Amino acid sequence: MLISVVYTDGKHDMVKDFILNRLIEEKRIEKFKRSDGWVDIRTGRLRGSAKKFGYAGPERRKELLGMEKIIELH
Repeated sequence: MLISVVYTDGKHDMVKDFILNRLIEEKRIEKFKRSDGWVDIRTGRLRGSAKKFGYAGPERRKELLGMEKIIELH
């Protein structure tokens, strides 16, 4: 599958989908086109970005982990 991209120098290109992640990580493109429109790398929401930066919300599993240890002891 080919994806439309705009490089940082303003040039347009079509790249294979598996190359897109590398271009984003290396900050070589400004935007790429999804089925619902263009995504600006600086301001757009990127899929998988939460995995990279970790979860910033409240920890809710800590209590469950403690419960498992109690159950194992019985």
